[in-house]
Amino acid sequence: MKPIHIVHLYPREMNIYGDTGNRIVLEKRLEWRNIPYVTHLVGVGDSIPKQADIIVGGGGQDAAQSGIETDLFTKKDTLVELTQSGVVMLMVCGMYQLFGKRFITSDGVEIKGLGILDIETLPGEGRLIGNLVTEVPELGTIVGYENHSGRTYLGSDVQPFARVVSGIGNDDTGELEGARFKNVIGTYMHGPVLSKNSHLADMMLELVLQKNGAKLPLSLLDDTLESTAREIASKRPR
Repeated sequence: MKPIHIVHLYPREMNIYGDTGNRIVLEKRLEWRNIPYVTHLVGVGDSIPKQADIIVGGGGQDAAQSGIETDLFTKKDTLVELTQSGVVMLMVCGMYQLFGKRFITSDGVEIKGLGILDIETLPGEGRLIGNLVTEVPELGTIVGYENHSGRTYLGSDVQPFARVVSGIGNDDTGELEGARFKNVIGTYMHGPVLSKNSHLADMMLELVLQKNGAKLPLSLLDDTLESTAREIASKRPR
């Protein structure tokens, strides 16, 4: 089996909430199944390898988002091409916002996004902080921790990733969380989100294997700890 190529975008600049853990979860779940992988850490000035199978990106402060804006646009054509070809992507919080059309900070500064996701993020009153419990039709319960001031609104060319059970999510209506277009998932859930939601991690890996023509399904792992963590987190008050 050819190795799965994992790309981590801006691991230094966009890791304020520990979203590097998402990459580690994917690596370990491949390692435990003896599936080969190669990890590429892609920062400012680096190119995204065309053989990318999974791309992850995390959250950062507004200043960090502004700081990578110019560099991100040098990667736009590659990211658009990879999106259209079905590459699996997980973009959390700040990178979720930057994959949209624009993000306006609480200070009124407009940061242009890639436009891969038909969303825009506008400032709101106060931060949305606390545990977030959602339901995804094909996966069931997905939990995480949100901490953001932006309110994200979905356009007609994107679907919500999940529906909110407890918490706020994209905006003050408290109805929808995240966005999905092709195999790109955007979400406000930290945690890191894959550490408590191994079924989401495996869905991403299955999408990759399916795209690469590999045999399905994945072998089962003992996810007792992950399931327990998800259950405890879903019962915690905000």
